[in-house]
Amino acid sequence: MTLDEVLARIQPVDCEIATLAQARLDRLTKPLGSLGRLEETAVRYATITGEVKPNVPRGVVFTFAADHGVATEGVSAYPREVTPQMVLNFLRGGAGVNVLARHVGVEVRVVDIGVAYEFGVVPGLIQKKVMLGTKNLLVEPAMSRVQAMDAVQVGIDLATEAAREGIGLIGTGDMGIGNTTASAAITAVMTNRPVAEVTGRGTGIDEVVHAHKVTVIQQALDRHRPNQADALDVLAKVGGLEIGGLAGLMLGAAAARLPVVLDGFIAGAAAMIAVGLQPPCRDYVIASHRSVERGHQAILDHLGLKPLFDLDLRLGEGTGACLGMGLVQASIKILTEMATFDEAGVSQRD
Repeated sequence: MTLDEVLARIQPVDCEIATLAQARLDRLTKPLGSLGRLEETAVRYATITGEVKPNVPRGVVFTFAADHGVATEGVSAYPREVTPQMVLNFLRGGAGVNVLARHVGVEVRVVDIGVAYEFGVVPGLIQKKVMLGTKNLLVEPAMSRVQAMDAVQVGIDLATEAAREGIGLIGTGDMGIGNTTASAAITAVMTNRPVAEVTGRGTGIDEVVHAHKVTVIQQALDRHRPNQADALDVLAKVGGLEIGGLAGLMLGAAAARLPVVLDGFIAGAAAMIAVGLQPPCRDYVIASHRSVERGHQAILDHLGLKPLFDLDLRLGEGTGACLGMGLVQASIKILTEMATFDEAGVSQRD
């Protein structure tokens, strides 16, 4: 499906399903509301899928990898070479996302959407390269509008294929040296917050580099003046290829009524692009956690999302999404496997 076709298929969720799912939760052998956010998450999942008693879903985390031209400005503590090195680490199963994915029983799929490196034939790598990394957003737009649309289309296609496979839950992951700079630029535009307020330490930069990073982003925004009302314009001028791919993944999933569990800051920036393109997409995403990254709370506030947990995470890759997917699966088991008072022969409260 094309972007326009996907946008047309995304509809607001059916609130009647939420009422039915909550009614079942209220009949389970427990005090009303005693499982808190798990109950809320179960209702959210049921509402998205349209099923009051859904099956526990098969989950996949898509980790999109891409490079950023702005990394040459010294905004990260790590060199660009780390991006392809980490892609190979993902494929070997040695990264944090792999460990946590194994823990919760979900699959990791690694997507090269814009790494500035030619991998050749590598088993397990989904090769969807749009370009060899974005341009340096300080001096020119990160990519053209066509390239931004191509990146979004990659995500749409992957979500559509996942739906055909019977995947029931999608997680988001990312890898790309310099991507917190692009994400902070998007966040400043979409939330109307000052750049310094939404720009964090990324890979662990010091105070001097952080001040430089803020300056780079501000100068880029002053130069390119991305249009907040045109999410593709924002993505093209100051975004990243993996951010575009993640936005497309969310849109494609929403069109197929597949819930998406967001990771942290980069996924949040992508969610703002997706919601900017089609506002009802917001109803199909679940925030796993609140990142340490300074701008993530601004994103959550902008999207009206309440994260499931806060463990001071800031790794990315899809690590928070994996843990969030485990909680979503647990919430579905509560909804579908717990007995009701009638089924268990347990007396209800007076």
